[in-house]
Amino acid sequence: MAMRIGDPAPDFELPAVEGERELRVKLGDFRGKKHVVLTFHPVDWTPT
Repeated sequence: MAMRIGDPAPDFELPAVEGERELRVKLGDFRGKKHVVLTFHPVDWTPT
């Protein structure tokens, strides 16, 4: 699916950790409630 600047992000789900608790977070859970900033750090947490 091709996206352009300004297009709404498609809904997706990612693993997350909150303290000792592991959970899944969906972008749709925040839609219309909060601003969300997505960042990708492809080299973080890897032995480089």
